[in-house]
Amino acid sequence: MARLAMRMKEVKRGKLVAQHAAKRADLRNKSVNMKLSEEERQAARTALQKLPKNSAPARLRNRCKLTGRSRGYIGDFGLCRNEFRRLASFGQIPGVTKSSW
Repeated sequence: MARLAMRMKEVKRGKLVAQHAAKRADLRNKSVNMKLSEEERQAARTALQKLPKNSAPARLRNRCKLTGRSRGYIGDFGLCRNEFRRLASFGQIPGVTKSSW
């Protein structure tokens, strides 16, 4: 199980990403817009760099909802492979059954 601090840090990052998403998208569009002057594009790049580092969506990490594990994440269910297998074998995930042939 991941440390509680790691899980809380991930939640905090998610809030920062949501908070700065619109501003980040606007500055990104300005920085690559060739119709603007070089000074305006450079100013947009500088403003983009001054945003908090953790507000970048690339810094988010998918984590299991139950344990916080980051590896072996199954996105359709929001669980890591270990918890998915455990819950599926007990029949607690609707529509998922263990195959047998």
